[in-house]
Amino acid sequence: MVDVSAKPATEREAVAEGRVVMTPKTLAIVRAGNAKKGDVLATARIAGIQAAKRTHELIPLCHPLAISQIKIDITPDAKLPGVIVTARVKVAGKTGVEMEALTAVSVACLTIYDMVKAVERGMRIEGIRLIEKRGGRSGHYRAKG
Repeated sequence: MVDVSAKPATEREAVAEGRVVMTPKTLAIVRAGNAKKGDVLATARIAGIQAAKRTHELIPLCHPLAISQIKIDITPDAKLPGVIVTARVKVAGKTGVEMEALTAVSVACLTIYDMVKAVERGMRIEGIRLIEKRGGRSGHYRAKG
């Protein structure tokens, strides 16, 4: 692990996003909240929150962090068709939360896939990326496009 003991604790925030592309039929099931396994969006939201909190257990060499906020937004998009998952993670600490935001999005997307795979195995998880990060020595980053 990187030694962060000499770094000052600062407010840090990261935003990540990803998409699950599916057929309009599958999206209708997700939107209605009546998949056989239950409410897909609510379950994926909780899975994303849990994943962010456990990132240090999943990704080697990540520091365990006392996260102050995790917000998961899952937006159905008929034009895609599918859902867009966004995670915003905040911490007051010595290291950033980019990995926590990316892990939250990844696990939320995987949860969506798992909950409706019986309806459609050909769904695609794509576009998982860091959108923005604030705080720390490297300052502010915002993805282009």
